[in-house]
Amino acid sequence: MPTLHIPPNLDLHYVVDDYTDPWRRPGTILLLHGNAESSVAWYGWVPQLAPWYRVVRPDMRGFGASTPMPRDFPWTLDLLIDDFCRLMDTLVGAKIGGTIARAFAARRPARVRTLTVVGTPPPYRVGAAERAPALLKAFEQPGGVERWAQESMGSRLGSTFPPEGVTWWTHFMGRTAASTQLSFMPTIACVDIRADVPQIACPTLVITTEGSGLASVDDTRAWQQTIPDSELRVLPGDSYHVAASHAVQCAQATLTFIERRDPTA
Repeated sequence: MPTLHIPPNLDLHYVVDDYTDPWRRPGTILLLHGNAESSVAWYGWVPQLAPWYRVVRPDMRGFGASTPMPRDFPWTLDLLIDDFCRLMDTLVGAKIGGTIARAFAARRPARVRTLTVVGTPPPYRVGAAERAPALLKAFEQPGGVERWAQESMGSRLGSTFPPEGVTWWTHFMGRTAASTQLSFMPTIACVDIRADVPQIACPTLVITTEGSGLASVDDTRAWQQTIPDSELRVLPGDSYHVAASHAVQCAQATLTFIERRDPTA
């Protein structure tokens, strides 16, 4: 797996999937995973996107094979955006990755041609900061990250996701370093990007489900419509991690959107 070293002590791991014709110069899609995940989370998207685009899947700092972050790490959105700037042309993000992606598009408009956010929380999560201390206490217990993942997995993946898939995602997320979660949850997971969202200038696709536990369709539409050039796609179902539960549909919708809205695609 390639590694980007970012001084002083970060090794940012990433995967490149490129099955395009060798005589073409394809655009790049950067896939930003959610909290307690890694580049592996995009397994359902790669077969749809990689024949047409160069797909770059980083492990966000602290997650996957990238360097874990200490529990007192001073997270900021701009720090994460800087990590990804050398890796991106076209941007796709899911869940908390969608929060970072929206801030990325707003703060680095020259670097983003289209944006897709999939099953992402509202720009400001009411009560998230207040719930964080209890989560941090739980993370400090042995197996705390996996226990948190297990407790939230029903609404995360929805009522029709196969049980063996629920088990896989629980173990997958549970491998995240507790130190990373202890610093990430009260900062990036609770961040307020209400001022950023209306500044997104690129064509933007927002995907959610009819019964998402992150926000109702009406609440999602309310912030989506503050993005000047945006569209909302609502899929059937009750999951909020729609990038996982509806991977093929989301990837195909993203591919169609990029081809329709990016004149250089």
